[in-house]
Amino acid sequence: MSKPVVAVVGRPNVGKSTLFNKLVGQRISIVDDTPGVTRDRIYGECEWLGRKMLLVDTGGIEPYSDDIILSQMRRQAQLAIESADVIILVTDVRSGVVATDQEVAAMLQKSGKPIILCVNKCDSIGEAPLEFYEFYNLGLGEPIQVSAAHGHGTGDLLDEVLKYLPEEREEDEDDDTVKVAVIGKPNVGKSSLINAISGEERAIVSNIAGTTRDATDTEIENEYGKFLFIDTAGLRRKSKVDDAIEKYSVIRARMAVERANVCVIMIDGVEGFTEQDSKVAGIAHEMGKACIIVVNKWDIVEKDGNTMDKYRKKLMNDFSFMSYAPIIFISAKTGQRIDRLFELIKFVDEQNSIRISTGKLNDILADATERVQPPTDKGKRLKIYYMTQASTRPPTFVCFVNKKDLFHFSYQRYLENQIREVFGLEGTPVRFVIRERDEKKNK
Repeated sequence: MSKPVVAVVGRPNVGKSTLFNKLVGQRISIVDDTPGVTRDRIYGECEWLGRKMLLVDTGGIEPYSDDIILSQMRRQAQLAIESADVIILVTDVRSGVVATDQEVAAMLQKSGKPIILCVNKCDSIGEAPLEFYEFYNLGLGEPIQVSAAHGHGTGDLLDEVLKYLPEEREEDEDDDTVKVAVIGKPNVGKSSLINAISGEERAIVSNIAGTTRDATDTEIENEYGKFLFIDTAGLRRKSKVDDAIEKYSVIRARMAVERANVCVIMIDGVEGFTEQDSKVAGIAHEMGKACIIVVNKWDIVEKDGNTMDKYRKKLMNDFSFMSYAPIIFISAKTGQRIDRLFELIKFVDEQNSIRISTGKLNDILADATERVQPPTDKGKRLKIYYMTQASTRPPTFVCFVNKKDLFHFSYQRYLENQIREVFGLEGTPVRFVIRERDEKKNK
């Protein structure tokens, strides 16, 4: 299931980002060189007392600003509020309560969401400064004094957050429904695809209020199986505040991806590949989901005999970090290749959950190391003692070696290609975990 969302909001310069970084700490699942993943993260995973949550940093809100970014700030705040289960309002004890704090507090109260008032920059341990008590005037209940810079009070803050998080619900492991997240930037036809599927299939179709905010789940049962389509709705209209919209479309995509088995990454066939497509796809890749790249609006693309082949080659280059993902060209409007899409969804889901025996893996390993010797450094050669599969979704292989540093990325890629050559694993990323073992223990 998707993690609950906690939005960190407030006016500029109250220490939101410092608090965000302190709460997220080293638990944020960012790899700076992960292809396709935005570097200016505004969300991160936080864990407290065994409960995981997704923290969202909104940037500063200036409700009365005459600056051109006024609409963007308000839009960002509104999107965060809509998506959140709990909201942390950050204020600054040094400046006291200002008009902007009052305006933001009033805006948050209208949301009906649980609001926790954080009074930041209370850097001295012990009794709260006199200015702290002024924040009761915001009408948000008991304020919590925090020093984001030093970490004081963050435990109390997270304790309060936990009180308001929705109860955890276990997923039904025996359910054979394939959960499909339809993701992509605005206006590529995500909802058109959902509507085409639910309108054309003579099957069990129902609309369910999704556990992901601002999304609609559509259940479908047909000759290909049972499916739950997760549409990341609510971001389809164009806007001048492209940066805010794009950032929050990434957040909503992530929330949908967490719930899914398979990610359908939609591209606008007329517009072609954009950087935002790469960002959205990077989330699915990073989270180890089965993926299909779907080029929509193919019915209105000007074509000749070679258009599809050229387009496919370009996309394979654009999405080089996920070369395993199959590419399909469809039209949600006409229904072109929708049946083929269902077949692909079933296929990549099976590939993502495939399990390979240790015996077969080590047969491949022996053959691969005989063909291409493992790398050496300063006379020391990499030895891979054996390999075993630790988990599925995605297929994750543990390699026991004599020296981790010798297991270069290029040789990992070589082994991955050898495994794919035998077992396919189309549509799914593959993970390697490298464990170092003392040579003497393997004699």
